[in-house]
Amino acid sequence: MRDALGVGVAVGLSGFAFGVTAAGAGLTLWQTCAMSLLVFTGASQFALVGALAAGGNPFTAAAGAFFLGVRNAFYGLRLSAVLGYRGAVRPLAAHWVIDETAAVTLAQSGRRGARLGFTVTGAALYVLWNLTTLGGALGAGALGDTDAWGLDAAGPAVFLALLAPMLRTAVERCTAGLAVLLLLVALPLLPPGVPVLLAALAAPAVLAVQGRRRPAPAPARAGGHDTTGEDRA
Repeated sequence: MRDALGVGVAVGLSGFAFGVTAAGAGLTLWQTCAMSLLVFTGASQFALVGALAAGGNPFTAAAGAFFLGVRNAFYGLRLSAVLGYRGAVRPLAAHWVIDETAAVTLAQSGRRGARLGFTVTGAALYVLWNLTTLGGALGAGALGDTDAWGLDAAGPAVFLALLAPMLRTAVERCTAGLAVLLLLVALPLLPPGVPVLLAALAAPAVLAVQGRRRPAPAPARAGGHDTTGEDRA
């Protein structure tokens, strides 16, 4: 409960930044609130309004947001076995499958704790995120030039804070580093939204290199006898 509420409150407050950023990008109050209610995945929402604010094509912006949101499908595959929800509960629970709920759920030891962590994190974050989105959109006019406040950096900052502790292996760190490099190279050259799609190529590129460097398994010895110590070494 403590972990779930802590994550829900800490991340939910960044909905204010999204509301302000979306209003600054030209979205109406209803469009901004509908996105938080129906999409409810912060990184994708920030990617969409960020691309629109930079003058990007709406379809390109939507494609970038979509591909960022695809990661939630992989979370769902893992959480489905952990939570064990059935029937009508599954599509409702799927709407709350995001970075934060996945992190809290997978940190628990048993199914009861996992369900409690998932539900409390999802409920706290969903309610607070939507309330702060509304507040940010309503108060955007009073802030004046939203770019001057740098609130568009709040979403990426929260995402990086959640991602950084997960980069434990060399493969994960190489993938993140290559994605950043691709993004920095593509930003001045490609339309807004496209660099995000290009950065996603870092994952298959690193995995392909890793697969080539991995040594092939030694062929099985005929006769079925045990290997010697030299063979095992």
